[in-house]
Amino acid sequence: MIDSVPGAAVGGRRRKFIGCEIIYREACWLAATSPLLVDVEFLRKGLHDLETQDMVSRVQAAIDSVDPYANYEAILLGYARCNDGLVGVTARDIPLVLPRAHDCITFFFGSRSAYRGYFDQHPGTYYLSSGWSERNIAEGTDYSRPAYGKQGVMGKLGLAESYEDMVAKYGKENADFLAGIVGDWRKNYTRYLYLTMGVTDENALIESARADAARLGWDFELKAGSLGLLSRLFNGPWDQDFLVVPPGRRIVARNDELILDVE
Repeated sequence: MIDSVPGAAVGGRRRKFIGCEIIYREACWLAATSPLLVDVEFLRKGLHDLETQDMVSRVQAAIDSVDPYANYEAILLGYARCNDGLVGVTARDIPLVLPRAHDCITFFFGSRSAYRGYFDQHPGTYYLSSGWSERNIAEGTDYSRPAYGKQGVMGKLGLAESYEDMVAKYGKENADFLAGIVGDWRKNYTRYLYLTMGVTDENALIESARADAARLGWDFELKAGSLGLLSRLFNGPWDQDFLVVPPGRRIVARNDELILDVE
């Protein structure tokens, strides 16, 4: 286990964070309050909507573009396994550090065990946070539209167009059929869980989610999340909950409790 960060006097130690914009507010808050110097960079949400190698390429490109003369001691990745979109990502001259997690909802629960405990007891839950809410609102989506449009898997299947575009292209009858397929994702859910993270005023987002749940006939629950896992990503310690990828090594998937490993 790598030691935790000492107090305020850290001698200018620097780290680079590259992550999904879904955790924009949390990551910025942690960078601002860290005793370390942490530079942050965000990639657009929804990389997991792309084919796996497309996500790998984009994350790798962000890593490869990090200034080698900035004296970073580590690159922190704000991603989980995410549809195997990190499998094959390689550390160059700077170690990579990332949480061992299946998806980003673990970040908002603060640990795998907390997320798994809730998940097992509450099937059919759609999870929301400030990032998941406002990043969709900003794009005018209803959570079902893929962020990368026609570049993503749904787009390549022809399922990323608006209803109006599908009517113009395929006719109303076929558009209705396709819209039914696209909209069918909701049948697997019966409730919203909104996780509050305490880094911004979330009241408007909470009320919007509550209203959406009522419109859909879903249950709604409000629960305090935890910054515990993300805080340790930024500041340490990097224990068994994290994967440290030494220079020259790459990330591989594991089908056990480790989730991710190096080779």
